[in-house]
Amino acid sequence: MNAAAERIELVCDDGAPRLDAYLAAQLPQFSRSRIQNLIREGHVRVAGMPALKSGERVEAGMCIEIDVPPPEPLTLAPEDIPLEILFEDTHLLVVDKPPDMVVHPGTGARGGTLVAALLHHCRGQLSGIGGVERPGIVHRLDKDTSGLLVVAKTDAAHRRLSADLKARQIRRSYFAIVRGVPAPAEGTIDAPIGRHPRHRTEMTVREGGRTAITHYKVREQFDGAALLEVNLETGRTHQIRVHLRHIGHPVLGDPIYGGARLSKEGRRRKRAGDPLDALIGRQALHAFRLEFVHPVSGEPCVCESGLPFDMEEVLAALRGSPAGGR
Repeated sequence: MNAAAERIELVCDDGAPRLDAYLAAQLPQFSRSRIQNLIREGHVRVAGMPALKSGERVEAGMCIEIDVPPPEPLTLAPEDIPLEILFEDTHLLVVDKPPDMVVHPGTGARGGTLVAALLHHCRGQLSGIGGVERPGIVHRLDKDTSGLLVVAKTDAAHRRLSADLKARQIRRSYFAIVRGVPAPAEGTIDAPIGRHPRHRTEMTVREGGRTAITHYKVREQFDGAALLEVNLETGRTHQIRVHLRHIGHPVLGDPIYGGARLSKEGRRRKRAGDPLDALIGRQALHAFRLEFVHPVSGEPCVCESGLPFDMEEVLAALRGSPAGGR
């Protein structure tokens, strides 16, 4: 074992059908793909024996050992991209991500990412737990969702924040502009979310999916639309967008879950002549408040961000007044 590796030991308190799923639930600081790589590379032992595959079953009482190698040297290039920082100290920072910015590199998005901007701003001082391409990233926002993210500078802060996220102790609040006006005006959506059976890059409400709970409240209503405050209790992929579509009020401008019709070739087309489609070029979703306990000081941290201009323009159009006249 590499002397610099970190040893994590767990005793399974309940059986699980898949080793990777169990570890992902117990170790929220690691993505499931990262855990699968650790298993594949021989860094995970179950009952003293190397795990053979990600899908093997674990039984209650089994001891699981994970040797986490030290972070690989960063291959990403820092980029001098301006960031709006709402809070920063030696342990973490809170950034207000603009729309149209990808959080971390992926297929088709190697440059211009939030990670590249953070590498420049922090001079490389970011937690390595997220892996070589996700340094410091505790949670994420979709490319076209704007708003607040907490980023860890140290591994200790990352572990604490990830544990708090798993324990639902980090409160994340959003503004969403949706089609129609939900009734009742305040409610909870409790519906499991899983991978879409046909469109594998999409999520959907489905039996056997992971527990997902979203709370919403109508803040303002218009003719055919409403401004909602949305609070996440869980954090599934695309949760707000999937849940709001599920109750018949998709997020305005959402290209995937907005309810657009499909062409014969399977491509989505906007509703012909629908004036709401012209109001915004992305999903009208903004993470405006982040509340958490500082992982080192124990002090409560509350950060808030105002609506971006494009969403203000949508509200102004719905109200029939110039933007900024709120």
